Amino acid sequence: MELLSDELTNYLEKHCEPEDDLLKHINRETHLKVLMPRMLSGHYQGRVLSMLSKLTHPARILEIGTYTGYATLCLAEGLSENGIIHTIDKNTELEDMVSASFNQSSYSSKIRYHLGNALNIIPELDETFDLVFIDADKKNNGTYYELIFDKLRSGGLIIVDNVLWSGKVLSAKATDTDTLEINKFNLMVNNDSRVEKLILPVRDGLLIIRKK
Repeated sequence: MELLSDELTNYLEKHCEPEDDLLKHINRETHLKVLMPRMLSGHYQGRVLSMLSKLTHPARILEIGTYTGYATLCLAEGLSENGIIHTIDKNTELEDMVSASFNQSSYSSKIRYHLGNALNIIPELDETFDLVFIDADKKNNGTYYELIFDKLRSGGLIIVDNVLWSGKVLSAKATDTDTLEINKFNLMVNNDSRVEKLILPVRDGLLIIRKK
């Protein structure tokens, strides 16, 4: 199930800010060389992430799930003057490609690229975050949420990707682990009185969570 037609997606992309040359390069290289390129945030979602970051003007961002670095750079666009984005991924095979892209970026000095298990790395980060983007293994969404919650300032945002899971969240007959875990996570957040929440039907669903 595609939430939007290709025609409407093209329309949205034509009526937002364009990708810069480096983002275009990452987009192209990901589709040419990397498995599961659909995991890339892409043009329109990238502009949504950029806008949310610019609106909050964060000093500290945490991204769980770097992939090829596209969303990292979009989020970095909103960083304050001395801001830092920590991004975590366990895929060492993409390290050279991602590092090369980060080094070409004007935000290179603001990016801290961590390779390893996020469950081990997050507790070691001595930071208070203004914005967190969770886009990793879906079965651990709830664990990541609890790990970062006390590290997020009051008024800070958590953004979680793929919460509509191509519409599979609507299926009462779904038995696959990812769909079940996503529905479980969405319900948990919906019942969490510590936050305000809103799902945006952007690509595969972005859950926007504001800590009270």
